[in-house]
Amino acid sequence: MSTRIVITGGAGFLGALLARRLLEAPIGFGGAAPEEIGQLVLVDLVTPPADLIADERVRSVVGDLATALDDLGPVDAIFHLAGVVSGAAEADFDLGMRTNLDGARTLLEYARALAVPPVVVFSSSLAVFGSDPAIGPIGAVDDDTLPRPQSSYGIQKFIGEQLVADYTRKGFVRGRSVRLMTVSVRPGKPNAAASSFLSGIIREPLAGKRAACPVPSDTPIALSSPRKTLEGLLRAAEVGDATWGSPTAMNLPALTTTPQEMAFALDRVAGAGTSDLIDWTDDAGVGAIVRNWPARFHTPRADKLGLAAERSFDDIVRAYVDGLK
Repeated sequence: MSTRIVITGGAGFLGALLARRLLEAPIGFGGAAPEEIGQLVLVDLVTPPADLIADERVRSVVGDLATALDDLGPVDAIFHLAGVVSGAAEADFDLGMRTNLDGARTLLEYARALAVPPVVVFSSSLAVFGSDPAIGPIGAVDDDTLPRPQSSYGIQKFIGEQLVADYTRKGFVRGRSVRLMTVSVRPGKPNAAASSFLSGIIREPLAGKRAACPVPSDTPIALSSPRKTLEGLLRAAEVGDATWGSPTAMNLPALTTTPQEMAFALDRVAGAGTSDLIDWTDDAGVGAIVRNWPARFHTPRADKLGLAAERSFDDIVRAYVDGLK
């Protein structure tokens, strides 16, 4: 037996990481025994990295979800990572709604039409939480905290979670919504995410370039490394329905830190003075989004699945530096 898997956003950073991991060793989906991958379909607006295209098990489908899913046929599992990031969704309301909300609905309708309901892992975000001006600061988040998104991106992700839950309740899919923390350190160029600077203030100084931090240095931030984020996505796909439990989205564990603590870790790992390349600025637009996100999480549900946050940001910086060698 072999499995067919779809990753939307498969050419992006997390999508490509996930694809490489799935190709390394088989995993079982929804509590089933591991099986070899027959085909891994990467759907994106751009072509995936060359190493993935070179694998005969990989099929690249370049195009919008509205048409890219038309002839895919049956699949066993879907990882829905495609979307417009936070800053872009806030700047262009129509683009965010079309991509993040309509795209999720298109994917779920494709899955609903399959003869056997697939496991669907939906990547949501900590941005579903926010500080409602009428209520006050959000404080620490636990598994039962009510989402109150304060951005278009957060609202679109929260609606996506509810759609996944209802399609699961109806038996159309076997859904698992996973709320990702801000991922740092991401390689490559900055993107339009409001949190992009949380990679840039590490990545750019390590490359000898200046980077801007648009929020105060003591701003609390919830982070996850690429490795731990990948673990969360895979674990969600692996477990059986009873083990997964509620169709309500699950918060992944987070490391709570600040930009200043991140700069200290950078200097400890890369050498004193490396963080001198960080420009401590203040961007009201970015700050308004980032300060609305919670920074402290209690995640007993994820803990029971064996998931945990990184121990320190020093470990995250070391892992990134090791990856550059």
